Amino acid sequence: MGTLETHVATKQDRDQDLLYLQSKITDLEDRSRRDNIRLFGIPENEEGPDVQAFLGSVLPKLTSLTFDPPLEFQRAHRVGPKRPDGASRPHPIIACLLRHTQTRQLLQVARNHRPFRIDKYEIRITDEYSKDTNERRKAFLALRTRLGQLEMKYGLFDPARMSVTKNGGQHEPNPQLTYPQQSKDAGTPLIL
Repeated sequence: MGTLETHVATKQDRDQDLLYLQSKITDLEDRSRRDNIRLFGIPENEEGPDVQAFLGSVLPKLTSLTFDPPLEFQRAHRVGPKRPDGASRPHPIIACLLRHTQTRQLLQVARNHRPFRIDKYEIRITDEYSKDTNERRKAFLALRTRLGQLEMKYGLFDPARMSVTKNGGQHEPNPQLTYPQQSKDAGTPLIL
């Protein structure tokens, strides 16, 4: 019986180690993407053959920011295969800026002024996160919707934490809400 208990304890230790390592990998992936932005709503083929040149000319106009030195990109591309013109939802564009300060400026303006408009299109600019972090952030969608209906102020912070302002003071939600993957029913107590 002692051997079985040892194996169970060893497996539990390995599972904890695995979860720890997965969280470290997610953290490293998120940090490697910190200079990336995602742009939603730009029509397919609008950017032409040079996405970087297109973004370098459009982003300053869109955000009313002046950049000195001008915006420079390490890379920029659409996600996924090309869609025909007029497709229902265009693929997002991911761009990695050369300067972290410019990335933060763009994201700060994007948070305060949503959405931007080009002609009849609504453009959104967001951070880019790993798949795991995106899933954790999506878990707050129902709560965000409900808080919006109640006209309560809230903030969703990096990487996936929420703060709610109630009666002029900030309150952190229950840790269960910070990591909803712990329980499939973590969303049920969100009824306000």
